[in-house]
This record gives sequence, structure tokens and C-alpha cells, in this order.
Amino acid sequence: MFEGAMVAIITPFQNGDVDYDALERLIDLQIENSTDVIVPCGTTGESPTLSHEEHDRVVEFVVEKVDKRAKVIAGAGSNSTREALRLTEHAQAAGADGALVITPYYNKPTQRGLIEHFDLLARETDIPLVLYNVPGRTGVKLEPETIAELSSRENIVAVKEACGSVDQVNRILSLCDITVISGDDMLTLPMMAVGGRGVISVAANIVPREVSRLVHAALEGRWEEARKIHFQLYPLFQMMFIETNPIPVKTSLFLMKKIEEELRLPLCGLSKLHRAELERLLIDYGLI
Repeated sequence: MFEGAMVAIITPFQNGDVDYDALERLIDLQIENSTDVIVPCGTTGESPTLSHEEHDRVVEFVVEKVDKRAKVIAGAGSNSTREALRLTEHAQAAGADGALVITPYYNKPTQRGLIEHFDLLARETDIPLVLYNVPGRTGVKLEPETIAELSSRENIVAVKEACGSVDQVNRILSLCDITVISGDDMLTLPMMAVGGRGVISVAANIVPREVSRLVHAALEGRWEEARKIHFQLYPLFQMMFIETNPIPVKTSLFLMKKIEEELRLPLCGLSKLHRAELERLLIDYGLI
């Protein structure tokens, strides 16, 4: 259902508000460059600092502007099951093709608690759900056995894997046939080599065409081409995480004259040292 090049799209701000004009331009840029799926209101979209009203409006806006030219998977997770359900119901009502639901952060549920959390979301909605496993952000990990159990639910269709482990993907796919999507640009090719079906990418915000070429080469079994693109992009993949995401990618888009240079606290601007490194790399890639 979901595969290919997917962008974890940033949320541009201007003077403290969501910059919808810039967001529309970014959406068009993605579609013009062969991105298969737009993913708003994830971590890269600074969802923790969006108000509920902003979150809802951004999802609605992206669905409206994409207008079926690509698929939309709306970020809909929370550490409160009740709130996650509301966000997932809204994603469905807004016409999104799927909902990306992160493991509940901070309260650190057990594996049984995770199963009950996602079970409730699956029972109460019809929208296809993509589990989001990123223990470095949340403090809790979906174990492969838990993912395998959840994969039996009809509308739990995929997992975004950001554990930083190809072995995690090996274990998941040895237990079930759920679609695995990389949540880490640097591990997209290794994950696809063992059965992953694409990436929800940070770097695609700035190099959408190249990420699409990498992913589709791998999907079509053109491994030498995919490996070549992977190594060409690898320094850029690394640079996007030189400080907390989405600080580097939003700085990049500002330097590329795509957005205003604005994040929401507690995220702040890129350090002077890393900014100089980023600028040099973007020049090398011909992006600025």
C-alpha cells in the first residue's frame, strides 16, 4: 500500500505562524520531483510544538494541495491514547491515505501496553496505520514480536523503522510480512536490501529527485545504481543529523531560499560551526 520515496515534510513558519504559501511550494516541489508520499506533522514537521488547531489545519491543507497527485500519510501519534485516537480520526476525516502513529513517548508503556494502544486505534478507525518505531526519541521500542502481533490487524499495514538497526528489520520480516519503511536516510539502502520498501526521508526535503531515484532503483533491483546514489548522498544524509532534526534540514531550505529561517523553541538555530560545514556541503552539491 505504501512504498517508494516518502518525505517527512517540514512545517515552515513565518513570524510565529505556519507559512502556508511556503508549504504549498514545498508540496509542489516534492510532487514535481517524483516523491510518492507526503508525510506532514511528523517529528520533522515539528509536531510537538504545533497546536491541535495547527496540526489539524496542516493535515487538511496538505491533503487539499496534494489533490491525489501523491499519497498522504498524516502524523497522528501522541503519548495519550485518547489524543492519538482523535488525531487519527481527524486524519481519516481529512482524507489522508494513512496515519503515522508513533509509540507513546515519555510514559514508557510495556509491550502489552503498546499492543493495547495500537489495537484501540485499529479498532476505532478504518484508515491504514503505519507504526512509527523510534526509541531514540520516545524511550520505548516496539519489539519485532510485538510488531508481528500487531501486523495481524487488518489496517495496521506498515512500520516506519528508525531503531538504527538492520537486524531489527531482519527480525521483523522473519516473523511477518508487514511493510517495513526506513526511518533513517543512512540505512535506507541496507534496509531495502533485506526487504524494506522505501523511506520516510528527511533529506528528501532538499534532494527529492535523488532520493526517489535511489529508492526506485532499489525497488526495481538495480542495486549497482542504488548503491552509487547512496554513496553520493551519504555525506548529505549525515549532515541532516549533525544537530537535532529538523534544525539542519530547515537551515538548508532557508539557504536554498525556500523558507524563512524559523524554528519553534525549544529547537533553536544551527550552531555557527555546523552552519559553515552545512553551507560548504550544500555548495558542493550545487544546492546553493
